[in-house]
Amino acid sequence: MSMLQKSHRLHYAWVITAVAFVSFLVAAGVRSAPTVLIVPLQQEFGWNRETISLAIGIQLLVYGLIGPFSAGLVERIGLRATFIGAIALIVAGYGGTLLASQPWHLWLAWGIGAGLGTGSAALVLAAIIANRWFVARRGIAIGIMTTSAATGQLIFLPLLANIVQHFGWRASVWIACGAVAMVLPLLFFFMYDRPRDIGLKPYGAPDDAVDEPLPPRVNPFAAVFTALGECVQSRDFWLLSGSFFVCGASTFGLIGTHFIPACLDHGIPETTSAEILAGMGVFNVVGTLSSGWLTDRFDSRYLLFWWYGLRGLSLLFLPYAFDMSYWGLSVFGLFYGFDWITTVAPTVRLTSNIFGLQKAGIVYGWIMVMHQVGAAVFAYASGVLRTTFGDYNGAFIFSGAICIVAAFLVLRIGRRSPAQPRPAFAGA
Repeated sequence: MSMLQKSHRLHYAWVITAVAFVSFLVAAGVRSAPTVLIVPLQQEFGWNRETISLAIGIQLLVYGLIGPFSAGLVERIGLRATFIGAIALIVAGYGGTLLASQPWHLWLAWGIGAGLGTGSAALVLAAIIANRWFVARRGIAIGIMTTSAATGQLIFLPLLANIVQHFGWRASVWIACGAVAMVLPLLFFFMYDRPRDIGLKPYGAPDDAVDEPLPPRVNPFAAVFTALGECVQSRDFWLLSGSFFVCGASTFGLIGTHFIPACLDHGIPETTSAEILAGMGVFNVVGTLSSGWLTDRFDSRYLLFWWYGLRGLSLLFLPYAFDMSYWGLSVFGLFYGFDWITTVAPTVRLTSNIFGLQKAGIVYGWIMVMHQVGAAVFAYASGVLRTTFGDYNGAFIFSGAICIVAAFLVLRIGRRSPAQPRPAFAGA
């Protein structure tokens, strides 16, 4: 295996990236499943959208809160075990939907079970993989893994929407859980923790590079809270966290959860709206890969400025797009879809630059907490606004406005006065 480093064969870092991509893909695809189940559950059980949105909000919150601990758990038990445990939790959580008959059953299954699973198999692990397995092309590696969210949406949303329409929502749950379980053998046989485990150097590292010493095996909970205590003193941490709060609110919380119900409010069938949402995933694959490529070459702050700015403008346009029927939504999908998750690669790069490679995974995990807090708040609040006012226009406009604000705030990241020290662990 060590000869792979010296030959012209594919470096195993790209195999790890591919395995992680597939794992993230099914986790993201199944995580998006609730958006096609909102209306069927509402019709069968009589629960309003506020009640169902609360289950999704709990899931998104748990998804974010578990992120730093999954990063700490990787340091303790490794990538393979962490991934496999996460996949098992996803199957158990979404499978529990079949037994739900009361709202609290849904809150437990979607919120706690699936939230723990999808949060443990989240893009926090992508940052760890990129930092461990890559020296060169780190941005494009993160970009590839990040496109898994859009690709999962592209594959799963139309599929599950059609299954719901023709066979009922229970059949869609069975299909989703089966697809997730199929990833387990891939993880068991092909996922490795570090390049040195198979006699390699990270991709792009010179042959004579000295491996960094392995970090001591510490209590993952202690490591997570120690990192939090250090990074909360940094203004850059709060700027990154605040911008990611807006990112989560304007993606998973608002569009990822409520776009299909909003389309139904305007007379657009569920299968058609799922296809539009999946179409956004096509544009996002291009956008996210482009963002990873650009992150290796340009200042990440200016990239984030453009990504948040374009997203904000597209959300401000969305209420008018519904009045323009299908072509208006197509224009929205083009611009919004292009930068759905383009913010991840520049944010990971800034986190690594500011806080150091060794701490980047856990620190990014805490930044991801704010992403999911924003997603949870907007998932629930958008449902409340829809129940109260009868439409989502207020949620769309407010979300667009805070994206514009975030676009200007990210320009301040890394700009400190000479008297302001860097964080103590930034030299890693």
